[in-house]
Amino acid sequence: MDAPGWTLPDLARMIDHSLLQPTLTDEALERGLRVALDYGVASVCVKPYYLARCAEALRGSNIAPGTTVGFPHGGHATSVKVAEATEALAEGGTELDMVINIGKALSGDWGYVRRDIEAVVEAVHAGGGLIKVIFENCYLSDADRIRLCEICGEVGADFVKTSTGYGTGGATLEDLRLMRRHAPPHVRVKAAGGVRTLDALLEVRSAGADRCGATATATILDEARRRLAA
Repeated sequence: MDAPGWTLPDLARMIDHSLLQPTLTDEALERGLRVALDYGVASVCVKPYYLARCAEALRGSNIAPGTTVGFPHGGHATSVKVAEATEALAEGGTELDMVINIGKALSGDWGYVRRDIEAVVEAVHAGGGLIKVIFENCYLSDADRIRLCEICGEVGADFVKTSTGYGTGGATLEDLRLMRRHAPPHVRVKAAGGVRTLDALLEVRSAGADRCGATATATILDEARRRLAA
C-alpha cells in the first residue's frame, strides 16, 4: 500500500483542541487537557477563565495554551478586545483567536474593521503571542472574505480562520481555498466548525488549512492510527 502522505504527528500538530462549549465543567476541561497532552496537538483553546490552569497543565510540553477574544460574536469594543488579549497573555496564553466585528464588515466599514484587528494584533505581538483572526464566513460574501484576507495580511495577523464553530455554518473547502488564495503566504489558514472525522481533516488540509479547531480530536487521531496500522 502506498504511504498516505502524512504521519500521525503531522495531523496532531494541525489540531487546536477546542474546549469552548459553554456547558463544559472544570472536570470536563481537565479531561480535555489530558486529551491534548496524550495526543500531542498543536494547541488548546480553552474558555478564558480556565486559561491560567491550562497554561499550568501544559507547561513543559510543546502545546500552546490559548483562548478567545471577542468571542463568539465579535461585537466587543476594541478596547475590551485589547484588554482581553492582554489579560490572556498575562495568564500564560500564547495563541489567541479573535472574532472580527461582523456587523461592521457587513456595513462595509473597513476602516473600523482594520483598526479593530490591528489593535489586537499589535497587543498580542507585543506580548510575544500569535493571533488568529476569525471571520465567521457563514455571514459573509466572497468579497468580504477576500477583503478580510487582505487586511489581515496588511496588519500582520498570523492566521485567518473560517469560523467560531458557533455560527450557522463552519469551515467549507471552497472558503478555505479562497482564503489560501487571497491571504499572503506569511498568513496561515485555520479551519473550524464541523471537522469531526479523519477524512474531513485530510480534506481541509488539502484545501490549504494549516490548522484546524476540533473537539473530536481523539476520534480523528484514533482513526488515523488505525488507518496507518492497516
